[in-house]
Amino acid sequence: MGAPSYRAARKAALITLAASSLTTPAVAAETSAINAADTAWMIVATALVLMMTIPGLALFYSGMVRKKNVLATMAQSLAAVAMISILWVAFGYSLAFVGDGPWIGTLDRWFLIGMTMESVNPAAKTIPEALFMLYQMTFAIITVALVAGAVADRMRFSAYLLFSVGWFMFVYVPLAHWVWGGGFLATMGVLDFAGGLVVHLSAGVGGLVAAMVIGRRQGYGSENLAPFDLSLAVIGTGLLWVGWFGFNGGSALAANSRAVMAITATHLAACAGALTWAAIEWATRRKPSVLGMISGAIAGLGTITPASGFVAPWHGVIIGVVAGTLCFWACTWLKQRLKYDDSLDVFGVHGIGGLTGTLLAGVFAVNAIGGTAGLIEGNAQQVVIQLYGVVATLVWSGGVTFVLLKLVGVFAPLRVSVQQELEGLDISQHGEALQ
Repeated sequence: MGAPSYRAARKAALITLAASSLTTPAVAAETSAINAADTAWMIVATALVLMMTIPGLALFYSGMVRKKNVLATMAQSLAAVAMISILWVAFGYSLAFVGDGPWIGTLDRWFLIGMTMESVNPAAKTIPEALFMLYQMTFAIITVALVAGAVADRMRFSAYLLFSVGWFMFVYVPLAHWVWGGGFLATMGVLDFAGGLVVHLSAGVGGLVAAMVIGRRQGYGSENLAPFDLSLAVIGTGLLWVGWFGFNGGSALAANSRAVMAITATHLAACAGALTWAAIEWATRRKPSVLGMISGAIAGLGTITPASGFVAPWHGVIIGVVAGTLCFWACTWLKQRLKYDDSLDVFGVHGIGGLTGTLLAGVFAVNAIGGTAGLIEGNAQQVVIQLYGVVATLVWSGGVTFVLLKLVGVFAPLRVSVQQELEGLDISQHGEALQ
């Protein structure tokens, strides 16, 4: 009796040991959620999106202003990078992406307190939280920098800095939480893959309000305000185009097929937008301009942004054609009809593009790609939800921008003097100029 009992006990112990050795890797896999491939891709995507502001947007914008304002225009993008980065770490990230309140997050991660090498955000469980924070930071930076294009050539630099701080705090951070951080728009099911509402529509509407409050440039409509060097703008367009692969593809937050689908749709939309704008100019003005082609490309990129992770690649072509057509109309007929001076067409390209792309996401969304069906697949309700998101963004961004400008105007003049504007912002605001 003793020997068989010993052998049985020994056999049971060996089986238990073998079973435990087989299950250990599974337990380790659950506790080690950070994925090396996802992390590597998101590091690249973060660098690509930062590149979109410096040097991408800086070159794109400065190439479309007059020579006397090139450095001042670049300074606005550079200042946005430096300033918004600090503010994002201080409180922006925590309020936007920590906590699930309907209106705003919490300050549990202010100055990144409690963030460790192993911590992850619930929105991106396979990459370090610090990387997710950095990636989202680059979106905040470029959104604030985009607004400046609407008031190029005339806004005082000190006023721009004050306005940017307020706009980041009271427009961008709440919108980012509402749409991406578990706020009320996310709860409703609003689709915005990479920033049609949070980035493009908010910046476009903010830019339009700023342009109307500050007023038109001296000589607008009566003098030649032609761009100084479109070659800079073309280079900037190329950097923005490539950077958009990280902007939209990175919004999958993983190195997966959805990221590739988003990048493919993004590229095709840019191509279709550029060709459509050029074709319209060719038909109406008998010559396709370089400015028109790069504007069409940016229009296609901005318009596909909210839909990129929800639609099929061929939808990108359709969205690009729509973007080129509507944004051309907004930058020509609508702008002339309403008589506003949006210097670099922030509203006409980004505002109209973000609005259009958000609505089209509700039309073309493919359940097999993004987990949500759109109008074409029988879910008409999604278009209504998208429209609600558009209205909420329009009202919030427009209203808060107006109030902020009035408040900033109490502490500092919003625009330079007539003499300083004629002299150029490079000299009057920064004491230097291109020779």
